[in-house]
Amino acid sequence: MSAKVYINGKFFAPNEAMVSVFDHGLLYGDGVFEGLRIYNGKIFRLEQHIRRLYDSAKAICLKIPMTSADLTEACLETVKQSEFTDGYIRLVITRGAGTLGLGPERTENPQVIIIVDKIKLYPQEFYDNGLAIITASTIRNHPAALSPRIKSLNYLNNIMAKIEASNAGCLEALMLNHKGEVSECTADNIFIVRDGNLLTPPTDAGILEGVTRDVVLELAREAGIPTFEKTMTRHDVYVADECFMTGTAAEVIGVVKVDDREIGDGKPGPITRKLKALFVEHTMS
Repeated sequence: MSAKVYINGKFFAPNEAMVSVFDHGLLYGDGVFEGLRIYNGKIFRLEQHIRRLYDSAKAICLKIPMTSADLTEACLETVKQSEFTDGYIRLVITRGAGTLGLGPERTENPQVIIIVDKIKLYPQEFYDNGLAIITASTIRNHPAALSPRIKSLNYLNNIMAKIEASNAGCLEALMLNHKGEVSECTADNIFIVRDGNLLTPPTDAGILEGVTRDVVLELAREAGIPTFEKTMTRHDVYVADECFMTGTAAEVIGVVKVDDREIGDGKPGPITRKLKALFVEHTMS
Protein backbone atom coordinates (compact mmCIF):
# COMPACT_ATOMS: atom_id res chain seq x y z
CA MET A 1 0.00 0.00 0.00
CA SER A 2 1.25 3.49 -0.83
CA ALA A 3 -0.13 6.97 -1.32
CA LYS A 4 -1.05 7.77 -4.92
CA VAL A 5 -1.77 11.00 -6.76
CA TYR A 6 -3.85 11.23 -9.93
CA ILE A 7 -3.37 14.33 -12.07
CA ASN A 8 -5.31 14.64 -15.32
CA GLY A 9 -5.35 10.94 -16.14
CA LYS A 10 -1.86 9.99 -14.91
CA PHE A 11 -0.72 8.46 -11.64
CA PHE A 12 2.23 9.65 -9.60
CA ALA A 13 4.05 8.92 -6.37
CA PRO A 14 3.52 11.83 -3.92
CA ASN A 15 7.06 13.18 -4.40
CA GLU A 16 6.60 13.22 -8.18
CA ALA A 17 3.19 14.91 -8.31
CA MET A 18 3.43 18.52 -9.52
CA VAL A 19 1.31 21.40 -10.78
CA SER A 20 2.41 24.74 -12.18
CA VAL A 21 3.32 27.56 -9.81
CA PHE A 22 1.13 29.69 -12.11
CA ASP A 23 -1.96 27.61 -11.28
CA HIS A 24 -4.68 29.91 -9.99
CA GLY A 25 -5.55 27.33 -7.36
CA LEU A 26 -2.18 28.11 -5.78
CA LEU A 27 -2.04 31.81 -6.59
CA TYR A 28 -5.60 32.75 -5.60
CA GLY A 29 -7.28 29.74 -3.99
CA ASP A 30 -9.37 29.49 -7.16
CA GLY A 31 -10.81 26.00 -7.16
CA VAL A 32 -12.91 23.51 -5.23
CA PHE A 33 -12.30 20.29 -3.36
CA GLU A 34 -13.82 17.36 -1.50
CA GLY A 35 -12.53 15.11 1.25
CA LEU A 36 -13.74 11.50 1.21
CA ARG A 37 -13.12 8.40 3.31
CA ILE A 38 -12.33 4.84 2.30
CA TYR A 39 -13.78 2.13 4.53
CA ASN A 40 -13.23 -1.57 3.80
CA GLY A 41 -12.03 -0.74 0.31
CA LYS A 42 -15.16 1.28 -0.54
CA ILE A 43 -15.42 5.04 -0.96
CA PHE A 44 -17.99 6.30 1.54
CA ARG A 45 -20.86 8.33 0.07
CA LEU A 46 -18.96 8.86 -3.18
CA GLU A 47 -22.00 9.94 -5.19
CA GLN A 48 -22.94 12.59 -2.61
CA HIS A 49 -19.41 14.00 -2.55
CA ILE A 50 -19.16 14.10 -6.34
CA ARG A 51 -22.47 15.92 -6.60
CA ARG A 52 -21.38 18.51 -4.03
CA LEU A 53 -18.09 18.99 -5.90
CA TYR A 54 -19.87 19.71 -9.18
CA ASP A 55 -22.30 22.05 -7.40
CA SER A 56 -19.37 23.97 -5.89
CA ALA A 57 -17.63 24.18 -9.25
CA LYS A 58 -20.77 25.39 -11.01
CA ALA A 59 -21.29 28.08 -8.37
CA ILE A 60 -17.83 29.57 -9.12
CA CYS A 61 -18.18 29.17 -12.93
CA LEU A 62 -15.50 26.45 -13.05
CA LYS A 63 -16.13 23.73 -15.61
CA ILE A 64 -14.70 20.38 -14.54
CA PRO A 65 -13.08 18.90 -17.67
CA MET A 66 -14.62 15.43 -17.29
CA THR A 67 -18.02 13.95 -16.61
CA SER A 68 -19.10 12.99 -13.11
CA ALA A 69 -19.10 9.33 -14.23
CA ASP A 70 -15.50 9.59 -15.46
CA LEU A 71 -14.41 11.38 -12.30
CA THR A 72 -16.06 8.69 -10.21
CA GLU A 73 -14.12 6.04 -12.12
CA ALA A 74 -10.90 8.01 -11.66
CA CYS A 75 -11.45 8.05 -7.88
CA LEU A 76 -12.09 4.32 -7.83
CA GLU A 77 -9.00 3.59 -9.92
CA THR A 78 -6.77 5.80 -7.76
CA VAL A 79 -7.92 3.93 -4.66
CA LYS A 80 -7.29 0.64 -6.44
CA GLN A 81 -3.77 1.68 -7.40
CA SER A 82 -3.01 2.75 -3.83
CA GLU A 83 -4.26 -0.59 -2.48
CA PHE A 84 -5.62 1.17 0.62
CA THR A 85 -8.64 -0.49 2.20
CA ASP A 86 -9.00 2.34 4.72
CA GLY A 87 -7.84 5.87 4.04
CA TYR A 88 -8.64 9.36 2.86
CA ILE A 89 -9.16 10.96 -0.55
CA ARG A 90 -8.58 14.62 -1.34
CA LEU A 91 -10.27 15.48 -4.64
CA VAL A 92 -9.17 18.88 -5.99
CA ILE A 93 -10.17 20.88 -9.06
CA THR A 94 -8.14 24.02 -9.77
CA ARG A 95 -8.85 26.75 -12.29
CA GLY A 96 -5.58 25.84 -14.03
CA ALA A 97 -2.37 27.63 -14.93
CA GLY A 98 -2.42 31.11 -16.41
CA THR A 99 -0.84 34.51 -16.29
CA LEU A 100 -0.70 36.68 -13.19
CA GLY A 101 -3.96 38.47 -12.45
CA LEU A 102 -7.27 37.40 -10.97
CA GLY A 103 -9.24 36.94 -14.17
CA PRO A 104 -10.38 33.35 -14.85
CA GLU A 105 -10.04 34.12 -18.56
CA ARG A 106 -6.26 34.20 -17.99
CA THR A 107 -6.26 30.47 -17.20
CA GLU A 108 -6.54 27.27 -19.19
CA ASN A 109 -6.63 23.53 -18.55
CA PRO A 110 -8.28 23.08 -15.13
CA GLN A 111 -6.39 20.51 -13.10
CA VAL A 112 -8.08 17.38 -11.74
CA ILE A 113 -6.14 16.05 -8.77
CA ILE A 114 -6.98 13.01 -6.64
CA ILE A 115 -4.80 12.23 -3.62
CA VAL A 116 -5.20 8.94 -1.76
CA ASP A 117 -3.41 8.68 1.58
CA LYS A 118 -3.91 8.03 5.29
CA ILE A 119 -5.33 10.59 7.72
CA LYS A 120 -5.64 10.88 11.49
CA LEU A 121 -7.19 14.19 12.52
CA TYR A 122 -7.18 13.76 16.30
CA PRO A 123 -5.31 11.44 18.70
CA GLN A 124 -7.38 8.50 19.99
CA GLU A 125 -7.48 9.91 23.53
CA PHE A 126 -9.73 12.72 22.35
CA TYR A 127 -12.18 10.27 20.77
CA ASP A 128 -12.27 8.46 24.11
CA ASN A 129 -12.44 11.49 26.41
CA GLY A 130 -13.69 14.36 24.24
CA LEU A 131 -12.28 17.69 23.12
CA ALA A 132 -12.10 21.13 24.72
CA ILE A 133 -12.74 23.92 22.20
CA ILE A 134 -13.02 27.70 22.19
CA THR A 135 -15.18 30.17 20.31
CA ALA A 136 -13.09 32.02 17.74
CA SER A 137 -13.35 35.77 17.27
CA THR A 138 -12.96 35.11 13.54
CA ILE A 139 -16.48 34.68 12.15
CA ARG A 140 -17.56 32.65 9.14
CA ASN A 141 -17.50 34.47 5.82
CA HIS A 142 -20.62 36.51 5.16
CA PRO A 143 -22.86 34.39 2.90
CA ALA A 144 -23.34 37.35 0.56
CA ALA A 145 -19.57 37.40 -0.01
CA LEU A 146 -18.99 33.66 -0.46
CA SER A 147 -21.59 30.97 0.05
CA PRO A 148 -20.55 28.55 2.79
CA ARG A 149 -22.04 25.79 0.64
CA ILE A 150 -19.10 26.19 -1.76
CA LYS A 151 -16.20 23.99 -0.65
CA SER A 152 -13.52 26.21 -2.15
CA LEU A 153 -9.74 26.07 -1.96
CA ASN A 154 -9.71 29.32 0.00
CA TYR A 155 -9.86 28.23 3.65
CA LEU A 156 -8.05 31.21 5.17
CA ASN A 157 -11.18 32.17 7.14
CA ASN A 158 -11.16 28.76 8.82
CA ILE A 159 -7.38 28.75 9.22
CA MET A 160 -7.42 32.03 11.13
CA ALA A 161 -9.96 30.54 13.55
CA LYS A 162 -7.83 27.39 13.80
CA ILE A 163 -4.83 29.54 14.77
CA GLU A 164 -6.92 31.06 17.57
CA ALA A 165 -7.72 27.56 18.81
CA SER A 166 -4.08 26.52 18.66
CA ASN A 167 -2.99 29.65 20.54
CA ALA A 168 -5.52 28.78 23.25
CA GLY A 169 -4.18 25.23 23.52
CA CYS A 170 -7.16 23.66 21.74
CA LEU A 171 -7.48 21.56 18.60
CA GLU A 172 -10.71 23.10 17.32
CA ALA A 173 -12.72 26.31 17.46
CA LEU A 174 -16.40 27.09 17.25
CA MET A 175 -17.22 29.75 14.65
CA LEU A 176 -20.17 32.13 14.68
CA ASN A 177 -21.86 33.69 11.67
CA HIS A 178 -22.26 37.40 10.97
CA LYS A 179 -25.37 37.49 13.18
CA GLY A 180 -23.54 36.02 16.17
CA GLU A 181 -25.26 32.65 15.81
CA VAL A 182 -23.50 29.29 16.05
CA SER A 183 -22.36 28.21 12.61
CA GLU A 184 -19.80 25.38 12.57
CA CYS A 185 -16.26 24.60 13.64
CA THR A 186 -13.19 25.22 11.49
CA ALA A 187 -13.43 21.85 9.76
CA ASP A 188 -16.47 20.16 11.28
CA ASN A 189 -20.20 20.56 11.81
CA ILE A 190 -21.45 20.84 15.38
CA PHE A 191 -24.31 19.16 17.25
CA ILE A 192 -25.69 19.51 20.76
CA VAL A 193 -28.06 17.36 22.79
CA ARG A 194 -30.61 18.99 25.08
CA ASP A 195 -33.33 17.04 26.94
CA GLY A 196 -32.90 14.06 24.62
CA ASN A 197 -33.23 16.16 21.45
CA LEU A 198 -30.45 16.38 18.85
CA LEU A 199 -29.90 19.92 17.56
CA THR A 200 -27.63 21.29 14.83
CA PRO A 201 -27.47 24.66 13.05
CA PRO A 202 -29.53 24.92 9.84
CA THR A 203 -27.94 25.38 6.43
CA ASP A 204 -28.76 29.11 6.44
CA ALA A 205 -26.59 29.61 9.54
CA GLY A 206 -23.50 29.79 7.35
CA ILE A 207 -22.47 26.14 7.31
CA LEU A 208 -21.13 23.68 4.80
CA GLU A 209 -23.73 20.99 4.29
CA GLY A 210 -21.55 18.19 5.63
CA VAL A 211 -21.89 14.68 4.26
CA THR A 212 -21.12 13.16 7.67
CA ARG A 213 -23.60 15.61 9.20
CA ASP A 214 -26.29 14.23 6.88
CA VAL A 215 -25.39 10.64 7.78
CA VAL A 216 -25.58 11.34 11.52
CA LEU A 217 -28.98 13.01 11.12
CA GLU A 218 -30.21 9.95 9.20
CA LEU A 219 -28.87 7.56 11.83
CA ALA A 220 -30.39 9.59 14.67
CA ARG A 221 -33.83 9.58 13.06
CA GLU A 222 -33.61 5.84 12.41
CA ALA A 223 -32.69 5.35 16.09
CA GLY A 224 -35.74 7.35 17.19
CA ILE A 225 -33.78 10.36 18.45
CA PRO A 226 -35.74 13.60 17.83
CA THR A 227 -33.65 15.80 15.52
CA PHE A 228 -33.97 19.50 14.78
CA GLU A 229 -32.07 21.96 12.62
CA LYS A 230 -32.29 25.00 14.82
CA THR A 231 -30.67 28.42 15.08
CA MET A 232 -28.46 28.44 18.16
CA THR A 233 -26.35 30.84 20.18
CA ARG A 234 -23.34 30.12 22.37
CA HIS A 235 -25.69 30.00 25.34
CA ASP A 236 -27.36 26.91 23.84
CA VAL A 237 -23.98 25.23 23.56
CA TYR A 238 -22.90 26.22 27.07
CA VAL A 239 -26.02 24.71 28.67
CA ALA A 240 -26.18 21.61 26.44
CA ASP A 241 -26.27 18.14 27.96
CA GLU A 242 -23.90 16.90 25.26
CA CYS A 243 -21.95 18.30 22.33
CA PHE A 244 -20.11 16.65 19.47
CA MET A 245 -18.65 17.40 16.05
CA THR A 246 -18.87 15.56 12.74
CA GLY A 247 -16.75 15.63 9.61
CA THR A 248 -15.28 13.38 6.96
CA ALA A 249 -11.83 13.42 8.55
CA ALA A 250 -13.01 13.78 12.18
CA GLU A 251 -15.92 11.33 11.85
CA VAL A 252 -17.82 11.70 15.19
CA ILE A 253 -16.01 13.18 18.20
CA GLY A 254 -17.34 14.46 21.51
CA VAL A 255 -16.83 17.98 22.84
CA VAL A 256 -16.67 18.20 26.65
CA LYS A 257 -15.69 21.82 27.24
CA VAL A 258 -16.43 25.07 25.37
CA ASP A 259 -14.82 28.34 26.45
CA ASP A 260 -13.94 26.73 29.80
CA ARG A 261 -17.59 25.74 30.37
CA GLU A 262 -17.91 22.02 31.05
CA ILE A 263 -20.52 20.35 28.87
CA GLY A 264 -22.75 17.92 30.75
CA ASP A 265 -20.66 15.84 33.13
CA GLY A 266 -17.45 16.57 31.23
CA LYS A 267 -17.47 13.28 29.34
CA PRO A 268 -18.88 12.25 25.94
CA GLY A 269 -22.58 11.64 26.61
CA PRO A 270 -24.75 8.60 25.89
CA ILE A 271 -26.28 9.94 22.68
CA THR A 272 -22.85 10.99 21.42
CA ARG A 273 -21.51 7.51 22.13
CA LYS A 274 -24.54 5.86 20.56
CA LEU A 275 -24.32 7.89 17.35
CA LYS A 276 -20.57 7.32 17.16
CA ALA A 277 -21.13 3.56 17.40
CA LEU A 278 -23.94 3.67 14.84
CA PHE A 279 -21.72 5.67 12.48
CA VAL A 280 -18.87 3.15 12.77
CA GLU A 281 -21.32 0.31 12.15
CA HIS A 282 -22.76 2.14 9.14
CA THR A 283 -19.33 2.65 7.56
CA MET A 284 -18.62 -1.08 7.88
CA SER A 285 -21.86 -2.18 6.20
